[in-house]
Amino acid sequence: MTRIEFFFNVEDKLQKIAELCDSAVRKGRRLMVYSADVESTARLEHYLWSSPAIGFTPHCRSDHALAEVTPIIVDCRGEKLVHDDVLVNLQSQYPPFFSRFRRLIEIVGLDEADRSAARERYRFYRDRGYEIKLLDQTGAAM
Repeated sequence: MTRIEFFFNVEDKLQKIAELCDSAVRKGRRLMVYSADVESTARLEHYLWSSPAIGFTPHCRSDHALAEVTPIIVDCRGEKLVHDDVLVNLQSQYPPFFSRFRRLIEIVGLDEADRSAARERYRFYRDRGYEIKLLDQTGAAM
């Protein structure tokens, strides 16, 4: 069964995603970021190309020729799923394909619209019997 974690009270979602991506690469894991739309996908890709300042996080989109061997996939469509390790959801709805992944991470910011949508996703997962781990990021060291 998919392990589900909610990181909530996240001040800077891009930074949190970059941390998760870096951790996944260091641990030899594969991670797919299911971004909200094409614009947010482009912003995230730019962030990953420039962070850290002396390097970058290896990533590509799911339709890229090297997607099968790239540790981080950034995608907003969810049409081509190239692995089933870790999924980070940035969409307001639950990903319809989340259960094929070993782990699902939900990132919840500080604004009320984001929190409200996250509560709906939380209820959806809980009502289907998933155990959910909550990780409060208030004051978390960045």
